Amino acid sequence: MDTRLIGVPIMYGCDRQGAQYGPKKLREKGIIDIIKKHHQSVYDFGDIYIPDVSEEDKYAYHKKIKYLKPIVDINTNLAHSVYNTLVSDDFPFIFGGDHSLALGSIAGTSKFYNDLAVIWIDAHGDINTDETSPSGNFHGMPLSTVLGKGDPSLVNIYFDGQKVNPENVYIIGARDLDEGEIQIAKNLDLTLYTIDDIRKFCLDTIIDEVINSIKSSGIDNVHLSFDIDVLDKSIVPGTGTPVGNGFSLKEGKKILKAFLSTGMIKSMDFVELNPQLDEDDVTANLCIDLIDCIFENLKLSTPIKGV
Repeated sequence: MDTRLIGVPIMYGCDRQGAQYGPKKLREKGIIDIIKKHHQSVYDFGDIYIPDVSEEDKYAYHKKIKYLKPIVDINTNLAHSVYNTLVSDDFPFIFGGDHSLALGSIAGTSKFYNDLAVIWIDAHGDINTDETSPSGNFHGMPLSTVLGKGDPSLVNIYFDGQKVNPENVYIIGARDLDEGEIQIAKNLDLTLYTIDDIRKFCLDTIIDEVINSIKSSGIDNVHLSFDIDVLDKSIVPGTGTPVGNGFSLKEGKKILKAFLSTGMIKSMDFVELNPQLDEDDVTANLCIDLIDCIFENLKLSTPIKGV
């Protein structure tokens, strides 16, 4: 199985300049060479097309969700690219850009696999809807959308309906949740491990619980979505919504190694590097270090389409 790089230079989900330069920065930092160290065949399929939309038109398509139409269009194209990658027996590594891209990556993976779990590693829940979001920024909504909640144009992207069942979603590291998200998580009975849960019960225990839960459900296919703001804000200045009391780099690598070495991860997002906010490329260099860890530990297996 080969690795296929798919860049998504989007900032419409976070509505903050800089995130769109993440893919370019990681290429400049040698992401392809880093991956080739561990996986011989790497194909860079370039970037998903991002239309130019003026800030004055951000609410032109929805009164509460910013940049709705371009987000739908971009994620539809991304979903098809991810789906075609899996059809070709390749591993899609989607890097951004803000976390709004997870809508397309999960939609594409979900179309290929009938049974899909999602591990969401993030300081935020990203389970707001247009009715609960205090900002209207879609990067705080993609997970609720793939669960079937929110505007129909988003829920029905690429194919109609829910992309993943709530019982197969695992949120790890959350520590900045809006009130609406807390209620949505309760209503959907989501498995959500806050940073306080992890400090109380031990990171190793939480990781084992997630892996065992997925295996016991009979699911072999997992999409891993990694937001760098899950790390403590002191070590990732170059991200749009940094939060304190986060994971250390060592803990971040432990989480990645544990999940990637299972052979269950069939697609992955890596998001929210903002080079314009970075300080002397500290965050960009850390991202390259994490990507090195990702591909050192990624165990690839030939995908088998769900029936």
